[in-house]
Amino acid sequence: MSAPPAAGKRVEWHSVPASVAASIEQVIGSPVVEARTQVGGFSPGVAARLLCADGTRWFVKAVSSEANPDTPGIHRREAENLRALDSFAAARNLPIARLRGVVEQDPWIALVLDDVDGHTPAVPWLADELARVLAAVDVIGEALTPAPIAAPDVVEVFGDELTGWRTLALAGGDDRLDRWSRDRCEELAELEATWTAHAAGETLLHTDLRADNVLLTSDGVVVVDWPYACRGAAFIDVVFLAPSVAMQGGPELSELLAMTRAGRAVDKQALTATVCALAGYFTQRSLTPPPAGIPTVRAFQAAQGEITRRWLAALL
Repeated sequence: MSAPPAAGKRVEWHSVPASVAASIEQVIGSPVVEARTQVGGFSPGVAARLLCADGTRWFVKAVSSEANPDTPGIHRREAENLRALDSFAAARNLPIARLRGVVEQDPWIALVLDDVDGHTPAVPWLADELARVLAAVDVIGEALTPAPIAAPDVVEVFGDELTGWRTLALAGGDDRLDRWSRDRCEELAELEATWTAHAAGETLLHTDLRADNVLLTSDGVVVVDWPYACRGAAFIDVVFLAPSVAMQGGPELSELLAMTRAGRAVDKQALTATVCALAGYFTQRSLTPPPAGIPTVRAFQAAQGEITRRWLAALL
């Protein structure tokens, strides 16, 4: 099983402009005395655990549009989602990190969140840690059904993204494709177009679950990074999670699905269409130049493309 590629290069806390750091300290109410950069993820910005002079601890994620023009917008979407979810999540004690403030100083944006006393799962995945994460996915998914906040439909968010096979078919294929994909590109394009017919649902989905977006605590699991929250069928979060789990030493798709209530409920037609759409996305995107400041993401997508194509071939 291949190991995950390295994450994007993080920016150290001391590199944040003084005016931005000062505004963050105003939000948290005390000077920062220690900052520990967190590894993992692909954002070309700051991800740091902060210790303050008054003994409080915070987590800050910050980015400049100069590093990547799209990431500030992603941070803003996450802030909007967390603000909308705050009272609901707090009342039900849902394992979602709470947002405490936002600092915007062009070209920078910073999100200040509670620091979660936890760690990311071990990679390769350990069976007991994966079971804990999947149990939390079920709990959160059921608590967020129906979606407690206004959120776009999953097709609205990903309808233009999950078009990889159709993009490749329109271009007449690509010589870099494996033989199986080249021979079936048009057939896969037709199947890919049907995933939206199975996506409808009232669950508030995370849609970006991976090992680096969950934290294991002494008594549970906390899910972080919510910019892509949207409404859809509950099984989608499990299927979207599956490729990264498999490439990081976890079980294959069928076993993973069997470990969750949402996964056990999905029918084969919906599963095949969604896996096809994922395979097309990872395959096509892996063949394009990397976005600014995120040089390793294409290797990550290529590895997941290989896995999802294998699953798709078996399902077909």
